[in-house]
Amino acid sequence: MPIDWDPIWLTLRLASITTFILLLIGVPLAGWLALSRFRLKPLVETVISLPLVLPPSVVGFYLLLAFSPNSWLGAWLLRTLNLQLVFSFEGLVLASLLYSLPFMVHPIQAGLENLPISWREAAYTLGQSPVRTLWHVLLPNCKPALLTGIVLSFAHTIGEFGLVLMIGGNLPGQTRVASIAIYDEVELLHFESAHVYAALLLGLSFLILLLVYAINKRVTI
Repeated sequence: MPIDWDPIWLTLRLASITTFILLLIGVPLAGWLALSRFRLKPLVETVISLPLVLPPSVVGFYLLLAFSPNSWLGAWLLRTLNLQLVFSFEGLVLASLLYSLPFMVHPIQAGLENLPISWREAAYTLGQSPVRTLWHVLLPNCKPALLTGIVLSFAHTIGEFGLVLMIGGNLPGQTRVASIAIYDEVELLHFESAHVYAALLLGLSFLILLLVYAINKRVTI
């Protein structure tokens, strides 16, 4: 039974790139949400959390409309940057960033908000800026939250289906990730191949979660 490994490698590549970029974006964003008293903060939190309650196909549909070459944004990206996001790996990355953003931001924000306020006040009293306080005082003390955000973002990206199908389609070697491959194999009644893909994702997800719980237990002891 020949197995095409491209969907597995493409899935791991997509999840790794998405998680790395989300870490760069999510940490400062979570820090701002945790420390800010901005009046419109609930509005920002609502926008970030929308992917948690919306069906993936809804998010994918609007992204498809927004980045289609027939839309002004898609046409501008194609004309100015020669970048086509629909049915491309770059589009999958952008869609995954938007859809997995709350899975990175919320755990880190909660971790920061649970730290004693006196730590922040002591750092400010010693002349530390909010940014230095975040990086040198607060973040080192919420490592479990950071790890949880990283793992949830990675695992969530691995399991995406409706969103990647809407924005990326099913192009072998370009946008055909493992979840799409499973769907294809089942439709073709190739249950053995579907079982291999599904078992790989199941085993990988189990190992990731086991690693998180083991590390978090060691950190919190």
